[in-house]
Amino acid sequence: MVHLQAVGTTLQPQQNANTQLTTYFDPHSQVAWGYMHSEPRPCFTPTLLQELLSWCHDVAAQIDDPDQTDVRYMVTASSCPGVFNYGGDLNRFAELILAGDRDRLSQYAQACIEPLYLNAVHLNRPGLKSITLVQGDALGGGFECALSGNVLIAERGAKLGFPEILFNLFPGMGALSLLGRRVGYQKAEQMILSGRLYLAEELYALGAVDVLAEPGMGEMAVHDYIRRETRSRNGALALRSARDEIQPITYSELMRVSDIWVDAALRLETKDVRMMERLVNRQTGKSETDIATAPSNAFGA
Repeated sequence: MVHLQAVGTTLQPQQNANTQLTTYFDPHSQVAWGYMHSEPRPCFTPTLLQELLSWCHDVAAQIDDPDQTDVRYMVTASSCPGVFNYGGDLNRFAELILAGDRDRLSQYAQACIEPLYLNAVHLNRPGLKSITLVQGDALGGGFECALSGNVLIAERGAKLGFPEILFNLFPGMGALSLLGRRVGYQKAEQMILSGRLYLAEELYALGAVDVLAEPGMGEMAVHDYIRRETRSRNGALALRSARDEIQPITYSELMRVSDIWVDAALRLETKDVRMMERLVNRQTGKSETDIATAPSNAFGA
């Protein structure tokens, strides 16, 4: 379903109708940039998910068009100060869980997986490399999105983690698949079960973050990475292809795990849903500052 064909239009930010994703193309560096800014909170709304998927198709179409400038890198970032993404739309989760609506939960999970999968497999274009740039907190699905990049660049002080265990659930849209391939599955399970947030510095030491940037220097770190890789791009892409063969990410794997997530979500009790709602409140309005300034073990179980 999500194996991209040559469809869509060339990236032209002046003409697109996006409301939660701003995109532009740097022809000099051959980099497509996408900055998330969903509302009313920086999470994966249905609108943002659709715009991310459309952007994937646009970039693929540009790569496939011999009359267009090629795209060598695709960078997913955020324009929300201090936040990369808070992950799943927990308000929506709570409503659907309380209603026992399996079909819509499954549809939302699939909508999350499609752009994540395409980012992980670099749109199935061998000459493209996907980069995620984290300049603020990435929780739950936000961390999954960050991990989906072929290269994860994070600024010092950013906090990343999976708080889902705090409301008796697990991150089911790629967390174990992606994190396990980076740090090993035993360590990934420990991290997921802890519910804690990790500083980018800790994740760099573990091998989950590829490049550590100074605060406010994330974009510069992206350009530096691209400049360094230019000297050995052929070898780097070949090595990435070898890793794709050895540790492939498959769409069917992600969907099967999401089915497990849906089943688990529908087993949650009212107290678990209330905890989920409290986390939403901490991430919005009244307590947003608490999240931004919390220590790395603030959500420790």
